[in-house]
Amino acid sequence: MQPLVAPATTISDRLINNGRMTATEDAAPDRTGLDTGARSPGVSYQDLLDADTHPVPDVLRLESAKYFGSDDVPIERYTTREWHRREVDQMWSKVWQFACREEHIPEAGDYIIYDIAELSFLVVRQDDGSIKAYPNACLHRGRLLKEYDGHCSEIRCAFHGFAWKLDGDLQDIPAAWDFPHVDQRPDDFTLPECSVDTWAGFVFLNPDPKAAPLADHLGDLMEQFEVWNLGDRFVEGHVSRVINANWKIAQEAFCEAYHVNATHPQILTYLGDINSQVDVFENCSRVITPGGTPSPLLGENDLTENDMARGMMDVRVDHESPISIEEGQTARAVLSAVARERWRPIAGDSVDQMSDSEMMDSIDYTAFPNFHPWGAFNRIVYRFRPNGDDHRSAIMECFLLSPFSGERPPPATETKLGANDPWTSAPELGMLAKVFEQDVFNMAKVQKGLETTRKPGATFSNYQESKIRWLHTLLGEWVNDDVPVSVGTGSKARDNS
Repeated sequence: MQPLVAPATTISDRLINNGRMTATEDAAPDRTGLDTGARSPGVSYQDLLDADTHPVPDVLRLESAKYFGSDDVPIERYTTREWHRREVDQMWSKVWQFACREEHIPEAGDYIIYDIAELSFLVVRQDDGSIKAYPNACLHRGRLLKEYDGHCSEIRCAFHGFAWKLDGDLQDIPAAWDFPHVDQRPDDFTLPECSVDTWAGFVFLNPDPKAAPLADHLGDLMEQFEVWNLGDRFVEGHVSRVINANWKIAQEAFCEAYHVNATHPQILTYLGDINSQVDVFENCSRVITPGGTPSPLLGENDLTENDMARGMMDVRVDHESPISIEEGQTARAVLSAVARERWRPIAGDSVDQMSDSEMMDSIDYTAFPNFHPWGAFNRIVYRFRPNGDDHRSAIMECFLLSPFSGERPPPATETKLGANDPWTSAPELGMLAKVFEQDVFNMAKVQKGLETTRKPGATFSNYQESKIRWLHTLLGEWVNDDVPVSVGTGSKARDNS
């Protein structure tokens, strides 16, 4: 599984190495001889960049297709409790994962609860501004220390009143005269710490206190997002929904655009679904799906630029379009200009430096195992998690990160939807809600189908679904089939696995 693009130190170096351009060339690059794997016939994503009305950032000129083989993925990864337990024991207990935004805990004493599977953690802002995280369990008799996000001056258990300072040191034991043995075991009664680090306003947690640095885990993602400062955003919306399917089924529905033709046929007129560019780097992957260009699956068609514009703006057939695309113009360029003016009052004249692609396209990055930030002004960040200790249930979340001017607005309160609550009951999602409804329509049926089929594996394409293959390749590196599965929960079970 070698990359088709030679590794390099910087984005500029990689552009040179993959034949895109030299560091000083401004002309459209020559792609002859560049082999990045299978592609759909028709205009490529790089062809669209060549026609952009604004300078295109180097990061979008990178191409890094990888071939992961054509083997099926065993369906046990989705359908069995044994595999779920392996994920908890060997991955969720030891991997870096997005817990919250820094703005969720701005003041000393602010805390959030982060749950993953049956595990629960407290993420607490310290007096010195740093952030610590602890297993959310009292060291007396194990009760959850906190049940809701909030603010505290101390961490006190509601059962018998044991209390700790924000930094995890034991502070108070009611009737301490009856616990002389606790004084003899101070290390056992200091809240154990998890690894915590931040990037671009995101707070990451790793339950393993000896974890390698977050920067090693994110790697390429950090460099590639330097052009889009997600730290300078605020949480304008946060919506979660319970999904009746394994968390990977939910996640993988958002890791490729191949499903658009059957699941979202209404957007084929303006979305280059199967002409998406899929890149896999050392630490992250991405799918870039262009807007303002029709799906190649439509074949020869008589779509006009105005037809594409109407579709992108979701204009009803009996309504006049608010925008007319004149002869010689393209919907992609005109609507990009409209988007720049939309963001100008907030982002200022920096929007003039943004390419049409950054205004129009879905630039969907993924860091293993479940963190999905989108580039440019897409605003979207996805997170997918098991819903408690249930391999048939997941929590899907969509954060909307928006630029702002002046003082940072407070983060939006999370809108929590149950499995039967429609996405459309969260108006902050806008047009996304209708698209999400179409996606969710498939998920429980995929779960049921995988539990019904006699075929032992799920089949993925070599290129369009290569991000999914990449995720499963990494999952296989984390999770060892030969390690005994814990029958219960807790650190003892995981330490023995």
